[in-house]
Amino acid sequence: MQRSVGMEGRKILLDPSAAESMTADASVCASHDDITLRAATDADMDFLRDVFSSTRMQEFASAGMPVEQAEPLLASQFSIQHDYYRRHYPHGRFDIIVRGEKNVGRLYHDWHGDVAQLIDIALLPAYRGAGIGTRLMQAIVAEAARKNMPMRLYVEFNNPVRTLYRRLGFVPAGENGVYELMRRDAMPFEHEGTWAPIKGLSNHFQ
Repeated sequence: MQRSVGMEGRKILLDPSAAESMTADASVCASHDDITLRAATDADMDFLRDVFSSTRMQEFASAGMPVEQAEPLLASQFSIQHDYYRRHYPHGRFDIIVRGEKNVGRLYHDWHGDVAQLIDIALLPAYRGAGIGTRLMQAIVAEAARKNMPMRLYVEFNNPVRTLYRRLGFVPAGENGVYELMRRDAMPFEHEGTWAPIKGLSNHFQ
């Protein structure tokens, strides 16, 4: 199950169904040239809350909690998480993932300082398992390689998406409870240039 909040908010995590999208091969991901990023605004709060809730609802359902009880709890957790991220990542980027003209997920990342921090990535259920997550991760890693920046993220030890991270050059660098810190040193990315860049990613750094 996905949790969008990590230990002190410092991690990225996808549920197993989302991880399928993150482990698709490069030929599948190369077809996602309609994926763009845009900065989230106050008008996107309902959408961001829906994305967050979609990552946690199954957990509440498995515990036997009715939807009408889970929804207000999830809304409260979203608000707490949102405020936390804004406070602890004042230079962070809080983006909406767009496919075509549809908002499909969120990507939170912070490029301020010496290390690029991947904070959170989550897709709505209908868009998981299609290679979108892998496409985004490849583009982010390629951007870090171009900027000669190391990267880091936190992920649960039992999350299968760790396999993708290893393929992208991340290695274990520590742990905090159930979360593993993974780091990618500043180094070239071998797949860079095999697809068009994600619109809305690199232009933030110009």
